[in-house]
Amino acid sequence: MTAKIAVSLPDHLVEEARAAVAGGRATSVSAYVAEALAEKSRRRTLSEVLDEMDEELGAPDAAAVARAARILEALHSQ
Repeated sequence: MTAKIAVSLPDHLVEEARAAVAGGRATSVSAYVAEALAEKSRRRTLSEVLDEMDEELGAPDAAAVARAARILEALHSQ
């Protein structure tokens, strides 16, 4: 089942969708938008992933957080 809706999109996104259709990467603008929405709904946010890891493994302790901060700082200073 499908539902017909009207949405307003920025011009550059409309052009991107039309270019995808013209380039054979989508069968229609509607199909392009539907695929983009489906992909968006499948993605989990980093926050969701981290929350799940904390729930499964326990939140990192202060020493682990400090160690990670030192490593990141060292990487950024290279």
